[in-house]
Amino acid sequence: MRSVELLRVLARALVSRPDRVQVTEMERETHVVLSLEVAEEDVGRVIGREGQIIKAIRKVIRTTGGPRGKKTVVEVVGRGD
Repeated sequence: MRSVELLRVLARALVSRPDRVQVTEMERETHVVLSLEVAEEDVGRVIGREGQIIKAIRKVIRTTGGPRGKKTVVEVVGRGD
Protein backbone atom coordinates (compact mmCIF):
# COMPACT_ATOMS: atom_id res chain seq x y z
CA MET A 1 0.00 0.00 0.00
CA ARG A 2 1.34 3.41 -0.92
CA SER A 3 1.98 5.98 1.80
CA VAL A 4 -0.82 8.22 0.52
CA GLU A 5 -3.46 5.49 0.76
CA LEU A 6 -2.16 4.30 4.13
CA LEU A 7 -2.32 7.82 5.57
CA ARG A 8 -5.85 8.26 4.20
CA VAL A 9 -7.02 4.98 5.79
CA LEU A 10 -5.43 5.79 9.15
CA ALA A 11 -6.88 9.32 9.24
CA ARG A 12 -10.39 8.22 8.25
CA ALA A 13 -10.38 5.71 11.12
CA LEU A 14 -9.61 8.49 13.62
CA VAL A 15 -11.85 11.39 12.61
CA SER A 16 -15.55 12.09 13.02
CA ARG A 17 -15.83 13.45 9.45
CA PRO A 18 -14.04 10.88 7.23
CA ASP A 19 -15.59 12.41 4.10
CA ARG A 20 -13.47 15.54 4.70
CA VAL A 21 -10.11 13.71 4.75
CA GLN A 22 -7.80 14.56 1.85
CA VAL A 23 -4.17 13.61 1.35
CA THR A 24 -1.94 15.35 -1.16
CA GLU A 25 1.57 14.32 -2.06
CA MET A 26 4.24 16.83 -3.09
CA GLU A 27 7.62 15.48 -4.12
CA ARG A 28 10.67 17.63 -3.46
CA GLU A 29 14.30 16.92 -4.36
CA THR A 30 15.22 15.47 -0.98
CA HIS A 31 11.88 14.51 0.57
CA VAL A 32 8.17 13.91 0.05
CA VAL A 33 5.52 15.99 1.83
CA LEU A 34 2.17 14.37 2.57
CA SER A 35 -0.36 17.03 3.46
CA LEU A 36 -3.24 15.61 5.51
CA GLU A 37 -6.33 17.84 5.42
CA VAL A 38 -9.10 17.13 7.91
CA ALA A 39 -12.11 19.05 9.20
CA GLU A 40 -11.13 21.76 11.67
CA GLU A 41 -12.86 19.93 14.53
CA ASP A 42 -10.85 16.75 13.81
CA VAL A 43 -7.36 18.26 14.00
CA GLY A 44 -7.08 17.43 17.70
CA ARG A 45 -8.10 13.83 17.09
CA VAL A 46 -5.35 13.39 14.51
CA ILE A 47 -2.69 15.08 16.63
CA GLY A 48 -3.66 13.50 19.95
CA ARG A 49 -2.63 14.34 23.48
CA GLU A 50 0.91 15.74 23.46
CA GLY A 51 1.15 14.78 19.77
CA GLN A 52 1.22 11.05 20.45
CA ILE A 53 -1.11 10.05 17.61
CA ILE A 54 0.57 12.12 14.89
CA LYS A 55 3.98 10.88 16.06
CA ALA A 56 2.78 7.28 15.69
CA ILE A 57 1.27 8.02 12.26
CA ARG A 58 4.53 9.62 11.10
CA LYS A 59 6.52 6.62 12.31
CA VAL A 60 4.26 4.19 10.42
CA ILE A 61 4.44 6.30 7.25
CA ARG A 62 8.25 6.53 7.52
CA THR A 63 8.57 2.75 7.79
CA THR A 64 6.59 2.23 4.58
CA GLY A 65 9.30 4.15 2.73
CA GLY A 66 8.69 6.90 0.27
CA PRO A 67 9.50 6.94 -3.42
CA ARG A 68 13.12 5.96 -4.05
CA GLY A 69 13.84 5.97 -0.32
CA LYS A 70 13.19 9.69 0.18
CA LYS A 71 12.32 11.01 3.63
CA THR A 72 8.58 11.45 4.07
CA VAL A 73 7.11 14.38 6.04
CA VAL A 74 3.46 14.44 7.21
CA GLU A 75 1.74 17.81 7.74
CA VAL A 76 -1.72 18.23 9.28
CA VAL A 77 -3.99 21.01 7.99
CA GLY A 78 -7.44 21.89 9.32
CA ARG A 79 -10.08 22.71 6.73
CA GLY A 80 -12.88 24.98 7.67
CA ASP A 81 -15.78 25.20 5.21
